[in-house]
Amino acid sequence: MCNPRTLVLCILFFLSAGIAEAKEKIPFVTLMTHDSFAVSQALLDDFEKQHGAEIKILKSGDAGAALNQAILSKKNPLADVFFGVDNTFMSRALSAGIFEPYESPFLRDLPNALKLDPSNRLLPVDYGDVCLNYDKSWFSKKGLAPPRGLDDLIMPPYKGLTIVQNPATSSPGLAFLITTVGKYGASGYVEFWKKLRANDVYVTAGWSEAYYGKFVRAKGGTRPIVVSYASSPAAEVYYSEKKLADTPTAGILDSGSAFRQIEFVGILKNTAKRELAKKLIDFMLSPAFQKEIPLHMWVFPANPETPLPDVFLKYAQKAKAPILLLPDTIENGREKWIETWTDVVLR
Repeated sequence: MCNPRTLVLCILFFLSAGIAEAKEKIPFVTLMTHDSFAVSQALLDDFEKQHGAEIKILKSGDAGAALNQAILSKKNPLADVFFGVDNTFMSRALSAGIFEPYESPFLRDLPNALKLDPSNRLLPVDYGDVCLNYDKSWFSKKGLAPPRGLDDLIMPPYKGLTIVQNPATSSPGLAFLITTVGKYGASGYVEFWKKLRANDVYVTAGWSEAYYGKFVRAKGGTRPIVVSYASSPAAEVYYSEKKLADTPTAGILDSGSAFRQIEFVGILKNTAKRELAKKLIDFMLSPAFQKEIPLHMWVFPANPETPLPDVFLKYAQKAKAPILLLPDTIENGREKWIETWTDVVLR
């Protein structure tokens, strides 16, 4: 029992215990996603204020690894909502039967070109183009014209200049492989990769190793061409310690030189929190969430009316004629393409 000398401490103790207990009772909805997911804490707090519930983020590796976990745990889902399925893995996700339909009212604001699932089990959230990036100053100093498209990469002047990622372990690597399939066809892409290997292409396991390790923009990097994103030039300006008058890199976006990657969100079947899950889907398609996408995940928001930051307007690029293979085509060919690529490039 508290005596007068400790009364204040007792009151403070019970108040703090009450606050902690109230906090524990706040409902939450779990969002399973890939490691590249990023939004501000202020945005997450807004959801809690609006709905009286928290968003718990469950990061689960790259997009492919996260999807595999979701499929393996579908009878007892680890989360209520999954974000990060893209059009390279869309058919696998849908055929696994792990999502349930939900027609968000915000779907009406999105372009039909991004709505690849008529049943609305997967709803588009963002998109971006995977393409080759090059360092402007390197080519200027060498007096060599930057490559205009994929065909240039196999020409003698560009020998030993290109870095790609392994499509078996990297999302942009897989997107670039699909780009070559879309451009050259089911047999022509093999010849392209044979010639690119002969032209001394360098392969890394993932994007970070390529961009921050071997690309000339990195300390010790020696190669001026790398598979990255069409928004990477904008990120170079945004994160530069020095104020830049122009971006030091540029994307190669000629017809057939880029793959449009679309990311989706969906409600996981067997969730016990379907109503909260619906609210989270709506939140991710709402103007407030869409507005945060460019400077946090460095892709374009699905809603075309979303105001873009100046650095995106000036430097983020879009391909005019990107490769857009149907998800079923990708699903049916993906493993064979990766196996063939491995035989041609790595063995």
